[in-house]
Amino acid sequence: MRDHPHLAIARRLKRANGHLETIIEMVESGRPCAQIAQQLQAVESAIESAKKALIHDHLSHSLEQSFKAHGLKSQAALKGFKLIAKYL
Repeated sequence: MRDHPHLAIARRLKRANGHLETIIEMVESGRPCAQIAQQLQAVESAIESAKKALIHDHLSHSLEQSFKAHGLKSQAALKGFKLIAKYL
């Protein structure tokens, strides 16, 4: 059985949190700014990815149920919205 998508998102965020703790140690130990900035970019990307996954899961499940009740025109609108949401 597949995990609920939010569990996968939580795992991503926990990894990012662990990575962030390592970055804090880098700052405290005086590591070069370029190395710290590179690692911060990695954490930022991981969090952004988790946010996108959450939004897309919401669109795919929660909103889809609402739109199905309103017929084909609403489903077409949802499809278009999901397409553009890839660029969030």
